[in-house]
Amino acid sequence: MTGQPAGGPDPEMGGRDPAAGGPDAPGRLEPTHDGAWRRVHPLSPFVRGWILLLALFIGIGRDWFEAVLSGRPAQGWWERVPPPLLGAAGAAVVVLVGAGFLLSWWTTRFQVGHDTVRVRTGIVFRQHRQARLDRVQAVDLAQPLLARLFGLAELRIEVADAGESALRLAFLRLSEAEHLREAVMAAAARARRGAPVPGAPGHGGSVPTLPAAVPSAAVPSAAAASAAAAAADHDEALVVAVPVARVLASTALSAGVVGSVLAAGAAAAAQALTGVPFVPVMIVPAALAAVASAWGRVTESWNFRVLATREGLRLRYGLLEARSQTVPEGRIQAISIRQPLLWRPAGWWSVRVNVAGYGGASRQAQGKSMVLPVGGAEDVFRVLSLVLPDPGTEGESARDVVLAGLAGSGPMHGFTTPPPAARWLDPFAWRRTGVRATRTALLCRSGVLTRELSLVPHERTQSLALRQGPLERSLGLAGVELHSTPGPVRPSVRHLSVEAAERLFAEQAARAAAARRRPPGQPPEPHPEPNPEPNPASDGPTDDRGERP
Repeated sequence: MTGQPAGGPDPEMGGRDPAAGGPDAPGRLEPTHDGAWRRVHPLSPFVRGWILLLALFIGIGRDWFEAVLSGRPAQGWWERVPPPLLGAAGAAVVVLVGAGFLLSWWTTRFQVGHDTVRVRTGIVFRQHRQARLDRVQAVDLAQPLLARLFGLAELRIEVADAGESALRLAFLRLSEAEHLREAVMAAAARARRGAPVPGAPGHGGSVPTLPAAVPSAAVPSAAAASAAAAAADHDEALVVAVPVARVLASTALSAGVVGSVLAAGAAAAAQALTGVPFVPVMIVPAALAAVASAWGRVTESWNFRVLATREGLRLRYGLLEARSQTVPEGRIQAISIRQPLLWRPAGWWSVRVNVAGYGGASRQAQGKSMVLPVGGAEDVFRVLSLVLPDPGTEGESARDVVLAGLAGSGPMHGFTTPPPAARWLDPFAWRRTGVRATRTALLCRSGVLTRELSLVPHERTQSLALRQGPLERSLGLAGVELHSTPGPVRPSVRHLSVEAAERLFAEQAARAAAARRRPPGQPPEPHPEPNPEPNPASDGPTDDRGERP
């Protein structure tokens, strides 16, 4: 994505002004790549800037309006201004703000070309931004409350390494935004494969259809058949729907809410015993923090739907601001399945992912990494079938291996666990800690109060680190960290024996290198990958797949 001054005729348009009439004049947006420059919806500046109008009204007219309603004499600078002049000044402000909105709309244009999406904005300072289609990571739709009232939507194009500077088209009619999303996602998929884009010279193809079946490596056969039948007849197939009651119950059982309730009870008891007013000091800040956390979770999980589409995973959610988020196939870098202690009786889990291009610093980026806010084990398997279609568990049940990672402990189903010396550093969770390499991914298990299973496809391993602190060194232990793109998932395995950690480090580096060298579309080797547990028979040099020659 680049930024540069914009102004004057565009050379790619044959020297014509994009604001001129003719074929490039604004019209109904179609999912084509004809290079035409189009404008956003005329109401876009108002939807974006309504808060400015509200601030002007509150700052200027609040006292006058209250004086009129109460019947008391107005006191302020306006009482010295003649009413006609005051009315004229108010009208001038309205005209200036309206003119600014109109100019903002007039100078904002976008173009969908054969290989880029471009946006031009600015009145005084012009800005030209573009996103290469082969770098597009995801395309989202957002509908703030006011935009929903007008039937508008904002299109957000996430590009690799864009972070907070994603390309935004605000606002378009909802149907137009959906059409454009489908066009950009299809063009991005073709660009990444090196295939021609619809509308390009010499290409007469159409938008690809849904696959014949939803990947079902970890999904029950009945559910997979149902999703496949739906996908064959529609553009998207519902995989998981999270009930609102479950969202509210899981929020009430979250650590922030429960902690606030306990803090309130402790403060009330301390005040009753000592007479010191602990309640206002302790309860109010804790209550405000709990309410903010709970409200954020409810609004981001309200009406949550997980769908399978031809472009990849699609998420729909939102209370006040409705969002439709699409993550292309192959852009998910790491997966984390977590279960807090208070969710264990209900059997609930949440699923987060690291997505290339989303970043991980802001709350918004963290929210976009959630692919299942709360669900049962069956919901987890359904989602896992989309984000990791091939678990690579040759000769074993994928369900059993995943369950061993979710709730198991010890060396069951091939998980390598720390030696007994690890109990001195992690007395409660050392038996839960474990790692298992399959043909396609590395599974890292950890946590005893909050259980977590991280899954990293071999080709998505960015780098590895072998770490050993002074206490670990004295006990003959070491840990391995897997580095992924920024996000909530940070896979690591702690307190392995030195031999197991070194073997895991070397073999996972070889697996990652082999997976990245594999041509796109070619399946992994049919044989299972070795596990990083100490085994004298496996000592010695290994090839690029982690096997002995």
